[in-house]
Amino acid sequence: MAARAAGDLTRPVLTARAVARAFGSTVVLAGVDLVIAAGETVALLGGSGSGKSTLLRILAGLDDEATGEHVLHGTAAVVFQEHRLLPWKRVAGNVALGLTGTGVPARVDRALAEVGLADRGRAWPAELSGGQAQRVAVARALVREPDLLLLDEPFGALDALTRLRMQGLLRRLRAEHGFAALLVTHDVEEALLLADRVLLLDGGVIAEEVPVGLGPAPRPDDPALGALRRRLLDRLGVPTG
Repeated sequence: MAARAAGDLTRPVLTARAVARAFGSTVVLAGVDLVIAAGETVALLGGSGSGKSTLLRILAGLDDEATGEHVLHGTAAVVFQEHRLLPWKRVAGNVALGLTGTGVPARVDRALAEVGLADRGRAWPAELSGGQAQRVAVARALVREPDLLLLDEPFGALDALTRLRMQGLLRRLRAEHGFAALLVTHDVEEALLLADRVLLLDGGVIAEEVPVGLGPAPRPDDPALGALRRRLLDRLGVPTG
């Protein structure tokens, strides 16, 4: 699971054009255009029901009813808000799900070590805390060595302290492996702390793009982060008081 070469940052890992989706007479996506560069993290923000998770499912190949075009230039893995671990498989078996080959056990061990669970491979999912279960879900994605990680509010169900730790874990893994990421979140601060760009989904289209540019490890008390937070909250119609 070596990091991607720096030169890969010049190529796209995902391109999407005119992606649309309707559920009956309700149009959720009305033509989304999106390009994600290799190694880039993009956060997708929007109000409830704006189509964030719908778009991610389409890009992950989990929705055959959408129209438009989307092309993945490489491989992708998905981390959902719910860990979706199989209760009848031990942790290592969940991480290895769908993989074959003689080298799989060693890959699973490395992935678990990277998320801080080197000693939990024989545990059952019911024995894990919520944060540990979500770490297993990240390891399950990481072991596939994806070019693009698709994250659908992966830390939304966690308590505040565990959420901060998971955000730090994601930053570290991205720095070490160089994968690109599309993060769906409802948390403006999380988007700013993790992303290179923030996209606002409104009216079924990408209504605004906000470059972040706060560096690899921004501080929550950074004045620049505060200004961006106020801008995004205002755009989302949330009073900042």
